[in-house]
Amino acid sequence: MSTLIRKPWRTAAAAALIISLTPLSAPASSAAADGPIGFASVNALGQNGTTGGAGGTEVTITTGAQLKDYAGRAGAFILRITGRIQVSGMITVVANKSILGVGSTAEITGGGLQLGSTTRPGNNVIIRNIKFTDAGDDSISVTNKAHHVWIDHNDLSNGYDGLLDVKRESDYVTISWNKFHSHSKAMLLGHSDTYTADIGKLKVTYHHNFFDGTDQRHPRARFGEPVHVFNNYYRNNSLYGIASTQNAGVLVEGNYFENVAHPIHVGYAESDPGRVVERRNLYVNSGAPETAGTVVEPSTYYPYTLDDPATVPAKVQAGAGVGKIGL
Repeated sequence: MSTLIRKPWRTAAAAALIISLTPLSAPASSAAADGPIGFASVNALGQNGTTGGAGGTEVTITTGAQLKDYAGRAGAFILRITGRIQVSGMITVVANKSILGVGSTAEITGGGLQLGSTTRPGNNVIIRNIKFTDAGDDSISVTNKAHHVWIDHNDLSNGYDGLLDVKRESDYVTISWNKFHSHSKAMLLGHSDTYTADIGKLKVTYHHNFFDGTDQRHPRARFGEPVHVFNNYYRNNSLYGIASTQNAGVLVEGNYFENVAHPIHVGYAESDPGRVVERRNLYVNSGAPETAGTVVEPSTYYPYTLDDPATVPAKVQAGAGVGKIGL
């Protein structure tokens, strides 16, 4: 028989912090938000929010060669992918790009997208409404100091390594309304236990994603703070939901865990422990979360509205993935 565990508020101060989160911007429950909620919306590092290729040239992309060409060009571009595109390896995406799937059939298969190289930054990039399948490495890699990135309403499955990794001093990222399935390692945050250059970086918001049967790393976080994980739906994740390691500071709130024996780990494998604050999560036929320490409040960076966690499964299943927004 399923067991429903409702976690109480830990302190009066914590309760007051949630109550104070009035909707100063578009509600997080809007699956078709015009712009990102969370860290990708923040004015920082010389970039006021994430606009991608807005104002740039629009190009219809129908082949992998076209995608590689335009994704690597300097300047602002809006790249509209139609149909299924076969690629090989990782395509480098440089600054000021929007890569948008048209309708519900846009797909990148066989390879993935890498945001930035060591010499060509992948800042101010938007990726929306695309199905990613059978990547030979990562499906999406946010790396090499890329900042202000919004990855929204995609469907990711059957990759080789991570489906969506954020690492190597990347910062100010929002990952929202995506569906992850048919894979083990969903999302890594932080390159390795010894890559201490990530300290002070890796500020990422994960909201309204659907982790449907993926085994682990939703995310596995190193060093970043705050990492904000809210209103996601976790279902049948066999190893664990979230792991905070190497002193990462992770706030986990308003999520729905169903059939997840280990929803939250503090530390994992050989990695040193991180810090986790959890509140207002629901655990259905799931284990108890691990928590430790304190975490910087994301509300000191941006406003957001928390959905009632009981509504998360229906909202996320209805809104996450491709074909849910008008592109």
